[in-house]
Amino acid sequence: MRKRNVLVVALAAPALLLSACGGSGSPAADPTDTPGSDETTEEAPAEPADDSTEAPQRDANVDLVIWTDADRAETITKFAEEFGAENGVTTAVQVAVETRKQFREATEVEQGPDVVVGAHDWLGEFVQAGVVAPVPLSSQVAGEFAENAVAAANFGGQNYGVPYATENLALIRNKALAPDAPATMEELVAAGKKAVDEGKAENVLIQPVGQTGNAYYTYPYLSACGGGIFKQDANGGFTDEVIVASPESLKGAAELAKLGKDGILSTSVGDDNAEGLFTGGKAAFMIGGPWAITNIKAANIDYEVTNLPSFEGCEAMKPFLGVQLFYVSSKAKNATLAQEFVTNYIPRKEVQLALFEALGRPPANLEALSEVSAKDADVKAFAAAGEGAAPMPNIPAMNSVWGPLGQAGADVISGQDPTTRFTAAQDEIIANIKNG
Repeated sequence: MRKRNVLVVALAAPALLLSACGGSGSPAADPTDTPGSDETTEEAPAEPADDSTEAPQRDANVDLVIWTDADRAETITKFAEEFGAENGVTTAVQVAVETRKQFREATEVEQGPDVVVGAHDWLGEFVQAGVVAPVPLSSQVAGEFAENAVAAANFGGQNYGVPYATENLALIRNKALAPDAPATMEELVAAGKKAVDEGKAENVLIQPVGQTGNAYYTYPYLSACGGGIFKQDANGGFTDEVIVASPESLKGAAELAKLGKDGILSTSVGDDNAEGLFTGGKAAFMIGGPWAITNIKAANIDYEVTNLPSFEGCEAMKPFLGVQLFYVSSKAKNATLAQEFVTNYIPRKEVQLALFEALGRPPANLEALSEVSAKDADVKAFAAAGEGAAPMPNIPAMNSVWGPLGQAGADVISGQDPTTRFTAAQDEIIANIKNG
């Protein structure tokens, strides 16, 4: 069979493409889609959309079609071509600007791809919509990945994807302003205040809050004292039982309120200026992710990445773990071929290393992670900070959480009572879930 491999780009209006490109913002409503530049190296002729993005049009003559975003397209194309050559099949990698929405809608009418690449917290929505198929993993293949990365692909006791990268928050320290890594929040505040008092810094700690808050950054405070968002079942999955106002979560919320009262955290710091304050040398510490490192290096900040601190009487803050997955469509044209690509090809160390080199997200494959960590201190440090991190809930109910929890965090930082405010947030989340 003659092999034909193509990269097809779904063009959007220029303004939309620019807004999707790299920036210094942090994850918010869709946290596992971290900022990055959208780059493609090849474009097939296509008609640009007028004012909105358009889903790619599947080529019915291609054996294996993969949808992804522009960041990953070039690298995935390379391996799709290699897979096609090995198996004597045709492949196409298509860029979908709104991958999550476009995949779901196209698959529902049997016009979607065979494989889609995206965040693990899409999973519950995809299963509920019936657009993804279970992806059986042998114990040998599953053992090649971090345990919590595999857990992120589990829904209802079944595996639905193969992980290729992970990401999580950590503490990033300006070593010129705070020479030693703090183990506790109390040590962090003391070191940061010293830098401020000496006129070396303007801020102790930077993290995006803003007027409406950021639930992605609020969660670690709840987790430190044993709280969270949803109760987990015996298998580590998430139930619909909301625990935002549990005694453990409220203890973490009180710590957040204290940092606001002491002027350590502020709603004047948001996605638009948080990273700039740190790269400008104005803050001793920042809670951030691997997406911030490029700009920190460019600013010539002498920095170090370490674990998030603990609170007095509580354990260390545990961030969400975000995992990037290869999913198989429930309406795949050639399901056997799609499963072979995802389960036996994507787990390869060289594939995971290449995706890391292209995108900078730590590999989910343990052998690849070990190799990268030996050369890259930041990757090693972020991986250490993510040990024990719970995968971000992948259940559909999580869509009801972001707004209420983020706003509750901002409000207690601004001075509202944490018990009252987080109880109200829990009530709002429960109502949102009930109303669909």
